[in-house]
Formats: sequence, C-alpha cells, structure tokens
Amino acid sequence: ALGSSESGAQASKLSTRAAEATSGDFEPGPDNTVLREDLSGEVAPGSEEPGWLARRGHVPLGYYKDPEKTARTFPTIAGVRYAVPGDRAILQADGRLRLLDRESVTINTGGEKVFAEEVEHALKHHPAVYDAIVVGTPHERWGQQVTALVRLREGAAASEDDLRREAGVHVAAYKVPRRVLFVGEVVRSPSGKPDYRWALDAARARLDRS
Repeated sequence: ALGSSESGAQASKLSTRAAEATSGDFEPGPDNTVLREDLSGEVAPGSEEPGWLARRGHVPLGYYKDPEKTARTFPTIAGVRYAVPGDRAILQADGRLRLLDRESVTINTGGEKVFAEEVEHALKHHPAVYDAIVVGTPHERWGQQVTALVRLREGAAASEDDLRREAGVHVAAYKVPRRVLFVGEVVRSPSGKPDYRWALDAARARLDRS
C-alpha cells in the first residue's frame, strides 16, 4: 500500500505468483494523479514525465499554525485543491503509477536529478549484492555525488568497479555511483524502510577518512 498522513491511501500493489514481481508499480486509488514538476497541472498518461504524486478531493485543511508548509503541501491548481506529500512518480500509459522516490532523498548531481531507489535496484541486479542504499554526498564540482553503501551476500565477493559496471547496464552514466562503500549492514526501520539519515552519516564518515 502507498500513502501518507497528508493524503491517506493513494495506491496499492497486489503481488501474485503468476504476475512478475515489481517494487515500484502501483494501481492508483480514486482521485489520485501525478502533477507536473512545476505544479501547472496534471501530467499526461504515458508521457514519461516525472512529477508529483498527488491526491485531490477530500484532503486535510493544512498543518496546525504552519501556513507556509500548508501552502506547499496543499496547493490549489485551476480551482482544485491537492495534497502533495513529496513523492515523485510517473503516470504510465495504462494508468498505473511508477513510484520514483521521495524528493527529500533525490540526489542533484551536476544539475541532473537522480532517484536513489532506481540506482539501488540497478546495484541489486549483481548476484553478490544482498542490500544497497544510495545517497548524495558533497562533491566540489558536481554539488553532490551518487554514493552507494552495499552489503554483500555471505561468502560473495565483488569489487567497487564490478558493481559500478553492473549499475551502468541499467541506468544512465550520470546515475552510476561514483563511490561504492561496503558495509556489514544496511540499517532499515522495523517496517523495512531504508534509513537514509544513517546512510548519509555513514557515507560521509567513510569518505572523510579516505
């Protein structure tokens, strides 16, 4: 299930034995859509235009005593009020949503946006990778660089270059991690959500020592 406290339930995914498993495709619920990045309106299905996952209809009045955050999260567009909690998505031609990432963990490198989850999935194609988490760490030239923390499977071996090559098969060159850092564990919440705050602190500490 996909949703937030600001929007309620927005989409769902039912996995079956007969269907191919995917992690980012969802069937949107009623009144859910994708808004253009500049919030000028809704994206066209099948346009492949990344936008903001949003819900119209019955949405909250706003945040208590926080009009600025209320205005950002609950914009009114062409007379319609939306809840926009901060998830990036694409509206596919068949009406399904392809979830990209939370804006808060999107990496901006050299003016290009990189969605962390997309790079994480690219790395996991390598058979030696047990888990991976991707963050943006400071870079003098690019502003941020794509940095991956990877836990290898027990008894498996792979080098930083091995994983960069594998990622390059699945994502554009600017999305390939500039650094791959090997860790004994990728920290996640009890629900399985990646702890990006831990990952950023761990990556910066390792890079500062190198």
